[in-house]
Amino acid sequence: MWRRLLSTLVASAHLAVSQTDRTGWTVAVDSFQTGNEATNVLDGNTATIWHTQWTPVNVALPHNITIDMKKTYNVNGLTYLPRQDDYNNGNIGQHTIQVSLDGKTWTTTAIGTYIDDKSLKTTPWTTAQARYVRLVAQTEAGGRGPWTSAAEIKILSTATYVKPLTNLGIWGTTVDFPIVPAAAAVLHDSGKVLMWSSYKPTDFNGGGGSGTTDTATYDPATGTVSQRIVTNTQHDMFCPGISLDASGRPFVTGGNDAAKLSIYDPNANSWIAGPNMQIQRGYQASATLSDGRIFTIGGSWSGGEGNKNGEVWSPATNTWTLLGGCPVAPMLTADVRGAYRADNHGWLFGWKSGSVFQAGPSKAMNWYTTSGPGAQKAAGLRSTDADAMNGNAVMYDAANGKILTVGGAPNYQDNPATSNAFIVTIGAPGTTASPVKVGSMANARAFHNSVVMPDGKVLVVGGESYPVPFSDDTSIFTSELFNPATSSFTPVNPISVPRVYHSWALLLPDATIISGGGGLCGACATNHPNAQIYSPAYLFNADGSKAARPVINSVSSTNVVVGAKITITMNKAVTSFSLVRYGSATHSVNTDQRRIPLTPTASGLTYTVTVPSDSGVALPGSWMLFALDSAGVPSVAKTILIRSS
Repeated sequence: MWRRLLSTLVASAHLAVSQTDRTGWTVAVDSFQTGNEATNVLDGNTATIWHTQWTPVNVALPHNITIDMKKTYNVNGLTYLPRQDDYNNGNIGQHTIQVSLDGKTWTTTAIGTYIDDKSLKTTPWTTAQARYVRLVAQTEAGGRGPWTSAAEIKILSTATYVKPLTNLGIWGTTVDFPIVPAAAAVLHDSGKVLMWSSYKPTDFNGGGGSGTTDTATYDPATGTVSQRIVTNTQHDMFCPGISLDASGRPFVTGGNDAAKLSIYDPNANSWIAGPNMQIQRGYQASATLSDGRIFTIGGSWSGGEGNKNGEVWSPATNTWTLLGGCPVAPMLTADVRGAYRADNHGWLFGWKSGSVFQAGPSKAMNWYTTSGPGAQKAAGLRSTDADAMNGNAVMYDAANGKILTVGGAPNYQDNPATSNAFIVTIGAPGTTASPVKVGSMANARAFHNSVVMPDGKVLVVGGESYPVPFSDDTSIFTSELFNPATSSFTPVNPISVPRVYHSWALLLPDATIISGGGGLCGACATNHPNAQIYSPAYLFNADGSKAARPVINSVSSTNVVVGAKITITMNKAVTSFSLVRYGSATHSVNTDQRRIPLTPTASGLTYTVTVPSDSGVALPGSWMLFALDSAGVPSVAKTILIRSS
């Protein structure tokens, strides 16, 4: 049964896409300028354009163009080529794409914002059956006027259509971005997703020393995407370490500008320059500690190779301190490219008493303590696993010290990935960890991402079976869901876009998952300036309809110390609660996310839960509080700030 399911999902994945023959198609628009008719988008001539009316009067935005393909196709994408002449007037910015079988009932397949340039824009989506495709332009990309223009619009389709089953979750709306986002973080105050690329929106190469980062922010509540170029921190933030600090701020270190620290303040909607690190780094990992300090180690991708030992940032003094007792050497992999790759992307977990547990990617695990000059102690091997560079580690049950590790490869690139999975249990700092091999994934993966959900299951998204940077050749489309109760993986519905090198995935406060990015290689064919939203099966009834969700009516406090009790009132009976820390991700690393299951005491529809008393378990920072009913349906989260004291 399981193998048949996997075969069906692979068959339905986005593997065979072609441009659909446009012969006989017709087009309708809300406006056109004489001489720039809408039929020009179908004529195969990139020198002709459709342009909305500008004389004798401008016609206001929004504008729309609807293509009638005259029969039903299995459509899974649209390409939009802006005008190719000397002008940019009418380039589409914010937009919505919809499909319909009858031209009356419409389904939104994509939203977002295109970059303001002449490059071909490709918007993929989960395959749907449609005769009509409509593109609605809400803004002009450069704010030059109320116009819309296009040289060519093509529709992508596939011969195969398998209706997605809701009991496997649904990959929904695609969100287009004006950048290729290689890093992202969810903002605790709004649930918005902050993303960034490098000094250019679609390329990282040559960015060192530029002092510039292109960013975008997606608001799930409104579907809008805004842009900003950050220059005030003088930091190209490509290939950084990321942590969310004790107040929930994204804390971004190193990368192309390898010594820099930039902190984003959601309350002020501004970036702040912090003090330079003692050691220049790129591809390092960092972790928030139990006392609110932030530890970082590794990072030989930039700023020189080797000896990238640990250091720690203190919020009290806003300074970095080298930790001579925290050497990087014990956590190196045996990568064939040496130090340049061997200290990259550490799997770090802030833990009790200011300690850090390093679960990988090296097969050797280690403890680091951060008091005084710091110290290191071996924590044992990760069972029979080899080095697992570009794999994932997720703390799905922090209360019991449970970490899931999945996939990776012995070397950074150009070697087969593994399907290995282990549960590593940690206890008191300095003690030997307890790894146990569990059922393997159906697919070997590296460059993938894994996200813990409110119910403790872990979604594994994307990756390649043979990791090669900036290649989609061995992409894995079928996602997998790990169930801690059975220690096994189940395939779920496939993604529509390769999510490999430079991709990321994050849990949102509404209990959906956003998966985006990949590429950032200039004029290459593997840039993916978009994301897609996954609605897990827990959001649906057995008949495919949307499940009624429990609602948290109130919480006694949204700012608590460890060990505090929180009283919660609900609109209906629930059986459990969980805390999931807000996440940040880049290069398959998310050291922020962790989950704490909570067992409530109940009095009618009023429930009381207790935050763990150890700030190494309940790390200081912003958390999502979810309630789950007896069917496992989660509420939308309430944000809780947990303080160490």
